Amino acid sequence: MNTDTFALRHIGPRIEDHKAMLQTIGVDTLDQLISETVPDNIKLKGGLNLDKAMSEQTYLTHIQELASKNKVYKSYIGLGYHPSNLPAVIQRNILENPGWYTAYTPYQAEIAQGRLEALLNFQTMITDLTGMELANASLLDESTAAAEAMALLFAVRERSQKKDNVVKFFVSDLVLPQTLSVLQTRAIPIGVELVVGNHNSFNFTSDFFGAIIQYPGKSGEIIDIESFISNANAAQIKVAVAADILSLVKLEAPGKFGADVVVGTTQRFGIPMGYGGPHAAYFATKEAYKRNIPGRIIGVTKDTNGNRALRMALQTREQHIKRDRATSNICTAQVLLAVMAGMYAVYHGPKGLDYIANKVHNSACTLANALEFAGFERDDLPFFDTIQIKVVDASKIKTLAESQGINFFYPHNNTVAITINETTTLNDLNDILNVFTASESLDSVLIQDIGNHNMIPENVLRTSLFLENKVFNTYHSETDLMRYIKKLERKDLSLNHSMISLGSCTMKLNAASEMLPLSWANWGNIHPFAPVDQVEGYQFVMQKLADQLTEITGFAGTSLQPNSGAQGEFAGLMVIKAYHESRNDHHRNICLIPSSAHGTNPASAVMAGMKVVVTKSNEEGNIDVDDLREKAELHKDNLSCLMVTYPSTHGVYESAIKEITQIIHDNGGQVYMDGANMNAQVGLTNPGNIGADVCHLNLHKTFAIPHGGGGPGVGPICVAEQLVPFLPGNPVIPVGGKHAITAISAAPFGSALACLISYGYICMLGADGLTESTKIAILNANYIKERLQGHFDTLYSGENGRAAHEMIVDCRAFKAHGIEVTDIAKRLMDYGFHAPTVSFPVAGTLMIEPTESEAKHELDRFCDAMISIRKEIEKADKDNPNNMLKNSPHTMAMLTTDDWDFPYTRAQAAFPLDYVMDNKFWPSVRRVDDAFGDRNLICTCAPIEDFIEA
Repeated sequence: MNTDTFALRHIGPRIEDHKAMLQTIGVDTLDQLISETVPDNIKLKGGLNLDKAMSEQTYLTHIQELASKNKVYKSYIGLGYHPSNLPAVIQRNILENPGWYTAYTPYQAEIAQGRLEALLNFQTMITDLTGMELANASLLDESTAAAEAMALLFAVRERSQKKDNVVKFFVSDLVLPQTLSVLQTRAIPIGVELVVGNHNSFNFTSDFFGAIIQYPGKSGEIIDIESFISNANAAQIKVAVAADILSLVKLEAPGKFGADVVVGTTQRFGIPMGYGGPHAAYFATKEAYKRNIPGRIIGVTKDTNGNRALRMALQTREQHIKRDRATSNICTAQVLLAVMAGMYAVYHGPKGLDYIANKVHNSACTLANALEFAGFERDDLPFFDTIQIKVVDASKIKTLAESQGINFFYPHNNTVAITINETTTLNDLNDILNVFTASESLDSVLIQDIGNHNMIPENVLRTSLFLENKVFNTYHSETDLMRYIKKLERKDLSLNHSMISLGSCTMKLNAASEMLPLSWANWGNIHPFAPVDQVEGYQFVMQKLADQLTEITGFAGTSLQPNSGAQGEFAGLMVIKAYHESRNDHHRNICLIPSSAHGTNPASAVMAGMKVVVTKSNEEGNIDVDDLREKAELHKDNLSCLMVTYPSTHGVYESAIKEITQIIHDNGGQVYMDGANMNAQVGLTNPGNIGADVCHLNLHKTFAIPHGGGGPGVGPICVAEQLVPFLPGNPVIPVGGKHAITAISAAPFGSALACLISYGYICMLGADGLTESTKIAILNANYIKERLQGHFDTLYSGENGRAAHEMIVDCRAFKAHGIEVTDIAKRLMDYGFHAPTVSFPVAGTLMIEPTESEAKHELDRFCDAMISIRKEIEKADKDNPNNMLKNSPHTMAMLTTDDWDFPYTRAQAAFPLDYVMDNKFWPSVRRVDDAFGDRNLICTCAPIEDFIEA
């Protein structure tokens, strides 16, 4: 065994297992299987043109050398990004712990109670600090959260405002520049007219439905939000506030002043800047808008025994249900980062946060006083952490500062902005002061200590209490927090326990060597708006990764900016829209979408201002080509694009795909390919070869970024040559095409830190390893398909009876025994497995995707579990629901009680197969009651009794 070959560590089945697997499938060789599975007309003629695969050790040396090319300066740039102290106990036990980072979105609540509790802590932290009634479990970044706020306020306009077509939305000129850019991107397609101006001179007229203000503003000014909100409410104008999370420890909560939505980022709560992300944004609003809130909400409910349990509430699968009528296209979040930020609050508690906020504010005040004493002029405005200093020549300060390893922000040629942060020390303050005195050849001044100061106006000084729940006032020693984190981790089933075969989710290995650099300071402590000449390492990786993805997809250019798959969808459609408009085809707004498409597709199309036209599927589950042709020709004058997933969401390589793309091109449209199933393409075919014009990739699927319990994700777009000029830009750091659309996300390269993972994945696998991974993904899926044959029917197959990298098994016939697909999902927990994807894309089915990382013995365990469950189904009686499937999952509390009123043994319930005994995973609650939770919506840490009416 060549121990230098990373592919041998990433790919699960051993070479000696291939023969038995292929024999089960009924082929002689792996190449024969691929030949029978992938249509000849789409296969690549040659291999991928990528660098030779690196060993793990070679890669770690390489990435360390690149890290050394990043200059980690002291950052006082601000603008929504701040150095922070990540507590080591959180770094080691969450960020670096596969028990946390390999988990999936907690759809199966009974085996996800740990991270659900951690997210409930996060929501409670947000509602407390913002003073709002309801918060979700994180969004992608502050700027996209602000855009979601605008969309929500547009959706909840008063009836009279909708009737009168009130579409104006006021944006304070103190809003962060990246937020303004994202607002511009999102406003036009949905028909919102942005008006940017001074909040002090804003005229509250009836032609505005909403407004957004920054608290404090980008210049550091603490504005009088109380008066603004009061005047806005009097004019029926709803207000969103973008608030700095740490400042809310000192500033009164916007909710107390009547804000309708409060958004921001929790990056300051111990999350590395990471050259822009990933970070967990927050979104808080009034309960009246609970049906309009984007993203995921964690709620409290009860289980079968009436015990407290948690689960995702309300919009859990909104896009799949509402499709083009969905509130948002957001189907993921930043769960891992939200968990970390919430734990930061748990660890420090209200007193610790108060200490940190006071330290930051006092340090800023001390520096301001020292600079004024030295003769420098400061704008006379109240502030929390940011001061602006008037100078003769800001460029002179910049040169001196950078020579001392210091970065400030320079809004004008005679202004220097300095934002103090949690990591700033007394020595740092003196270093800053010395830069200024040296610039004017003044005698150096020494700050002796950081005094107690206050530059916050009394009317916005916080008086309301926060974080009074027990969880925020208990775990303040490292020992206590370590044990609390472990307690939660034990409740969750992640990839470090068993295979998670979620179809369309690609839960593959997230290798430790890919993850290690995320903890290194030279990658983590870089501000996204740092001068480009200071980030040579990042610039190399971002460009190299873009080039790698461009090669893999067969396209001409790539943008790494979209920070989720849904954002990638939206970005791809907006680039198509810009392309049509550049040709004066402004009228092209029809988007064809197959009925089998992922629910985010129609949601994204509507966000992009397009009209969705659904095309049919035939009996084999493939796109009905005749129906597609008919609708393409019908709408040829207004056709914008087709959104298509390949292989299909039904797990099949459709042989007509080239004909389909040609039909669209013949009728003036572009082809957007959803990259959700790219794990079945890499090295064998590619979107460019198939005839697509743009595709988004899920780096958190195909390219090994972990799902993190529901984020982070990265959704770059790769485009054909004609679309390259329109790749998205950024208002601070020049990126994107020659005619770039405005920003899709806040940072120039989105979640740049997470991109290191995919870069490592590609570098260590190389062209051969990537192609072999695709082949083994197909091998594993077809092996499961054949092993389950005779027990479960596969709903769709290719022309030769093969599956792609996933397959759908039909469970609808089991209703004759009173068994639903959900019962199978819950019973799998007793066998130690997370269920495959339930009822998507077809209700009453399971979609299974094993990935290439699972070994034969793990596939066999899963198949044994499924076959055993199938036998249990045969014994089930529709008229007697007291059976193992209906009562699943079985908890330790059930098994250890003196009473056992079930017609089967404890051993049958909890240890149905011998292997379970060796490594038993215990669900911590019985089956959760979703309906009860939605009727009694509780999204904070308060006990359930507080909310249930007698």
